[in-house]
Amino acid sequence: TTLFEGMPGRNCTQATEFSLAGFTEDMATQVTLFLLFLLTYLVTILGNLGMITLIRASALLHSPMYYFLGNLAFVNVCTSTTITARVLVGVLLGKKGITYAGCMAQIFTFGLFVVTECFLLAAMAYDRYVAICHPLLYPLVMSPERCSWLVTSSYLLGLTNGMGQAIGMSSLFFCSSSTINLFFCDISMLISLSSSDTTLSLIILRTSSCLLGVPSLLVVLVSYVAIISTILSISSAEGKCKALSTCASHLTALSTFYGPLIFMYLIPRSDTSRGGDKWAAMLYTVVTPMLNPWIYSLRNREVKEAWRRLRKIK
Repeated sequence: TTLFEGMPGRNCTQATEFSLAGFTEDMATQVTLFLLFLLTYLVTILGNLGMITLIRASALLHSPMYYFLGNLAFVNVCTSTTITARVLVGVLLGKKGITYAGCMAQIFTFGLFVVTECFLLAAMAYDRYVAICHPLLYPLVMSPERCSWLVTSSYLLGLTNGMGQAIGMSSLFFCSSSTINLFFCDISMLISLSSSDTTLSLIILRTSSCLLGVPSLLVVLVSYVAIISTILSISSAEGKCKALSTCASHLTALSTFYGPLIFMYLIPRSDTSRGGDKWAAMLYTVVTPMLNPWIYSLRNREVKEAWRRLRKIK
């Protein structure tokens, strides 16, 4: 470790490890939370891997929407492993700390997958827009090449964000007593803890939020404004219900993902008013990846039919 000049008039030792606050100090509550996290992780992995397998195995699901959904399931597995699995390992080993290198890796991987998910959800909204508003053009617009380009772009934009956030963190210095009031490394929390100049990190965080998060959200909003307008113009009640049913699962997934993200990163708050961050973060890092495969399967006739056919073959 080295000494550096941090806050005016203070010297401190550069941190090689951070302490994660977690949820509680009570041992009984920790055991209960561990079991809940373990159950959530197992359901997440089984549900998302099952969705990927079903999409690959069933010809019924070889369409653009399920191509995006398969990639979303993969991203959910990666996000859950990055966050939830790390929490489980920490509890099992009795360690609340995370090394500087481990924190850097977590920020990079989480930054990669959270933005990738934003753009995959935007691509799925665009897919629903074309299917409902321009059904005759759907095979041409949502061609395999276009779908592949949308997915590849989502991963590349996620990679750009992950690298940017890692670079932003690498420019920060922390005192050895730094404690992160979350269960994982979050760049916005780390910025508030740093005892060095945070200008570069804040610029990267705000730029990525504006250039990556906001455009993907705008694509979703514009797509659904057009979709709702088209649905309202349908004369029959049956036609309206059928069109709405194709969007219900996606809208549910959007609300559970974007709601907490907006609360965490786009609503300005002081450090003293961030008490709800821990629970908001748990929604989009732990709960949403678990819910997504069930949201898209329980009310989806095509998925149910594909599952029935696959069981009959076996």
